[in-house]
Amino acid sequence: MKNYNFLSFILLGITILSCGDTKKIDSTLFSFDESKFQAHYLPQDYIELGILNPNSKEVDSVAYFVNDAKIGSKKGLEKLSFELKNQKLGYQNLKAVVYYNGENAPASTRIELVSNIQPKLLKYKIVNTYPHDIGSFTEGLEFYKDTLYESTGLNGKSFLRKYDYKTGKIFQQVDLDSKYFGEGITFINNKVYQLTWQNKTGFIYNANTLKLEKTFAYDKDIEGWGMTNDGKYIYQTDKTEKIWRMNPDTQKMIDYVNVYSESSKIPSINELEWINGKIYTNVWQKDAIAIVNPTTGAVEGILDMSALRELVKNPEAEVLNGIAYNPKTKTIFVTGKNWDKMFEITVSE
Repeated sequence: MKNYNFLSFILLGITILSCGDTKKIDSTLFSFDESKFQAHYLPQDYIELGILNPNSKEVDSVAYFVNDAKIGSKKGLEKLSFELKNQKLGYQNLKAVVYYNGENAPASTRIELVSNIQPKLLKYKIVNTYPHDIGSFTEGLEFYKDTLYESTGLNGKSFLRKYDYKTGKIFQQVDLDSKYFGEGITFINNKVYQLTWQNKTGFIYNANTLKLEKTFAYDKDIEGWGMTNDGKYIYQTDKTEKIWRMNPDTQKMIDYVNVYSESSKIPSINELEWINGKIYTNVWQKDAIAIVNPTTGAVEGILDMSALRELVKNPEAEVLNGIAYNPKTKTIFVTGKNWDKMFEITVSE
């Protein structure tokens, strides 16, 4: 792979969470032949799977699995070639069940599949600057019917607010109980969904009245961070490199992708926004926005937003967080936690 990871280091400040060499999970009579394994694989690669038999057992057959899905069987110790093009990025757990002398024994290992996409360094232009409430610890930002909504965090200070972004005038506000730390929001099917941080609790409001209609529990043991949707599914983050896909009707998690910028796993994905088929995401503690392919998890573009911090005057301002796309103006609004300004921008290559 060409060495383009400078974008990850310079803009996102990413430390590669390297797996090093492939890691054995199990030690049995048999093991995978890792002599030709690579540190990283790309989606266009294939891997040749074979088993070592140090005790010279008489092997009848071997069944192979990737992430618990059976991919094939071979007689004896014949090797199996497996294409990686349809696997999601991240660790691939490899398992073999070896059948010998009327018995069977497992072997396990794993490999890491990384992105083959070189992220583009994108440019932005500030179109307008608006006031932003410095008391807002911004966690979620989204337009609904040409009106801006914001969700904020901190216990005792969390709220869901509908307001005029040009003047800061508040139209309506729902305050959360002090036991909740508010997080991301998204509007879908005339409902607004809101996450909380570590309470494993979400709220569903009527989008027009902001009346609470339902409280739901997360069906995975995760934290609540950012949210967005594609009109059918909700996508949410949990502080890791994962973006989960959720059924809004049942609030059940369907699947997830791991976010990678080439060979770098990107942890702490935060606020999300769906823009023209891509997910724009803040990375916690980084003055940058990553543009992610929602199907693969590959970072396709990076926006360096560090220059915006120099325009923020509030000395208590924290990290960049908050991305809202206005479909009417086709512009993007960005701000941060306790920032005194919100910026309307356009993006280009």
